[in-house]
Amino acid sequence: MTAHEIDYEIFGEEMQYVEIELDPQEAVVAEAGSFMMMDDGITMNTIFGDGSNQEKGILGKLFSAGKRILTGESLFMTSFLNNASFGVRKISFASPYPGKIIPIDLTEFRGKFICQKDAFLCAAKGVTVGIEFSKKLGRGLFGGEGFIMQKLEGDGMAFVHAGGTMARKQLAPGEILRVDTGCIVGFTQDVDYDIEFVGGIKNTLFGGEGMFFATLKGPGVVYIQSLPFSRLAGRVLASVPRGKGEGSVLGSIGDLLDGDNSF
Repeated sequence: MTAHEIDYEIFGEEMQYVEIELDPQEAVVAEAGSFMMMDDGITMNTIFGDGSNQEKGILGKLFSAGKRILTGESLFMTSFLNNASFGVRKISFASPYPGKIIPIDLTEFRGKFICQKDAFLCAAKGVTVGIEFSKKLGRGLFGGEGFIMQKLEGDGMAFVHAGGTMARKQLAPGEILRVDTGCIVGFTQDVDYDIEFVGGIKNTLFGGEGMFFATLKGPGVVYIQSLPFSRLAGRVLASVPRGKGEGSVLGSIGDLLDGDNSF
């Protein structure tokens, strides 16, 4: 194996975190902001690029960092190394919002898994976090994820996050699954991903579900989330009060009595 071999355990139900066991000189890489806690003896190091062993020289590292910019991520990732002379050390990473953490064993998927740009949480050192370009114009323009998705490559463990409840679908050859474009977490490399127009004037203008479906054609495995972050953020934003009297019949009068008489 080129990636470090790690053990793990996932805790929690709605707000999960993954605890990873590191033997001496084993390491894990993670996105900034996902760290939760770690044992003494683990050293943290900010690295340029995706932290894979495939980076060679300054040009290789610049190319790796450039790929991360295209996916909307930071130039840097964080590496955590068990630097103790003996004994297992544990480190934990938390999910960014309510949902499920999905362990991805890349050896089960022939070394490659494609996921949405903000799904990646952490991975064993040696897993490459790259980009997957869409070769179809319609998918790039209307597929929700644009022309670029993330791809995880290697022979180690990686962890991605799904919002809400996660569904795992095993598609047979030729089997088609239609999904809201924002609800896709990721899929294996043999799955054919495209978009499909919903159709119908009433559906398009008044259906409230958008103009396009994502179509996923087997064979392969697909992970679906019930609560995309964009949907969660939209609901929260719509519920933010715009004034002290929001929701009150005497809203404006209440603001005046409260001392808020600004115009």
